[in-house]
Amino acid sequence: MAYQFPILLVDDDPAVAEILQIAATSSFPEATFMPVGSFENAVSYLENLEGKGPKLVLLDVNLHSHGEGLGFLSLLREHPQGRLVPVVMLSATESPDQIRQAYELGAASFTAKPYSYADWKEYMSQLKMYWYNTVSLPGIWFEKEV
Repeated sequence: MAYQFPILLVDDDPAVAEILQIAATSSFPEATFMPVGSFENAVSYLENLEGKGPKLVLLDVNLHSHGEGLGFLSLLREHPQGRLVPVVMLSATESPDQIRQAYELGAASFTAKPYSYADWKEYMSQLKMYWYNTVSLPGIWFEKEV
């Protein structure tokens, strides 16, 4: 039986959120996205999350300024429940330093952003194949910190 697969998308480009949602309708229909567009909004989302959390985080490396995605990854890894959520880094460029830093901070993977709609559909198919069909992920219950 298919179940919803919530994904937190942290990317400052609204077009990425839109194309991911469109591509997912045919390639990964179980995916539901919670898009946030900035480091600040991602932190606020995490601080106010209560109940079931995302099964996966897609995180842009560069949020308006160099490295803010890595800053959010670091915060997420320090969070009691957030540290359990796998993070897939998204990047328009593949800087060896950013790749290394992302893995050192606990990213599950580092991927290049696709360029075409067809490539995004394939990307979503691969996400589904691995994160939905192959691995077992824990159910994570978030509680607001008081």
